[in-house]
Amino acid sequence: MPHVATYGEVVDERGELIDRGLALLSLAPHSYTGEDTLELHVHGSPLVTRELLRAVIASGARLAHPGEFTKRAFLNGKLDLHAASAVADLISAEHRSAARAAVANMDSALAREVRCIRDLLASILEELAASIDFSDEVAEPDRSRIASALSEIESALNGLIANAEVGRLVREGLDVAIVGPPNAGKSSLLNALLGEERAIVSEIPGTTRDTIEEAIVIGGVLVRLTDTAGVRNSVESLEAEGIERTRRALAGARLAIVVIDASQSLDDALSRVLAAIGGIDRIVFFNKADLGEVAYRSRPATFADAILGSVFDSATLATIREAIAQRGWGAHEPDLQRPTLAAAHELDAVASALAKLRHAQETLSEQMPIDLIAPDLQNAFAVLGKLTGDTVTEELLDGIFSRFCIGK
Repeated sequence: MPHVATYGEVVDERGELIDRGLALLSLAPHSYTGEDTLELHVHGSPLVTRELLRAVIASGARLAHPGEFTKRAFLNGKLDLHAASAVADLISAEHRSAARAAVANMDSALAREVRCIRDLLASILEELAASIDFSDEVAEPDRSRIASALSEIESALNGLIANAEVGRLVREGLDVAIVGPPNAGKSSLLNALLGEERAIVSEIPGTTRDTIEEAIVIGGVLVRLTDTAGVRNSVESLEAEGIERTRRALAGARLAIVVIDASQSLDDALSRVLAAIGGIDRIVFFNKADLGEVAYRSRPATFADAILGSVFDSATLATIREAIAQRGWGAHEPDLQRPTLAAAHELDAVASALAKLRHAQETLSEQMPIDLIAPDLQNAFAVLGKLTGDTVTEELLDGIFSRFCIGK
């Protein structure tokens, strides 16, 4: 009976008992894929599962391809392309905020927003087509009104791109490298932010020989912290390798926390640290303020917004967390209920549509014949269809669903 769990014996192709479990039949279109499906629920033994798979394959079934169930759901109109892609994000989510953002993307809200933009483009194209095909009967569309509509579309597309970076942060997290001269308190800062003794702390310079990576959640965003070896001119081979790994960690970081001993005079070690950081955005933290502030008081003007305090002070740690959030995603926590562009092809599609739109706006501003904007608007209309699945290639589908595991 459809949509009713039926208890019974599960047997192989020879009729031998494998297990006792449940069978659930779902008939089209009332199933995840929109097709007739049969689910078999057995006990969680790897042996039972393996024997069941062997039996159904021997009876004529085959293993699903990665993402095949969700792909079929998309092809049968059960999910739009963005929502289907969000299923993979939900499966791979590493923390609660990423899961909530993925669920928001499964709601088809982005597809509805993009379809509104495409509808507006289609309306403009229809006006242009009518004035071109029936020029004797249909007047040319009002340029100022068309320009206003294009500005509205541009604003909507810019909003999608601006929010895409927040979405990427929620999914992938923010990579933060903790750097500085030896014995400044980098490992102590990592331990304090984590709330546990993860890294070895010692007064002996050069104790940290390798990078240590841990993660915390700040303001709903996963922050990956990397404690690094102190940057100095070391002649000891093992420590030199640790410093080289520090430089590699910096190459993959989007933010650096520069830890400086506030109780000691500034020297050329800080210059080496800043040279290693390069153009990476940074937070400067003068640690050990309880022992003195000589370095903080003599800091250069470029460190005017530096943080002074101690890793053992809860208020200092709160200030550092707030600075990470401010540098990472701004003053406000990400809106996890708003759908965001979640894949590279989606961002590329919006960027391409924006480029075509701006070219059309230039054509209008230069007082050229209005019908010349039609090709650009047609291209923008088509490329935005990649976000909803209205215009999609088999290669794009294969790329999206290859991220899925088998059985999803």
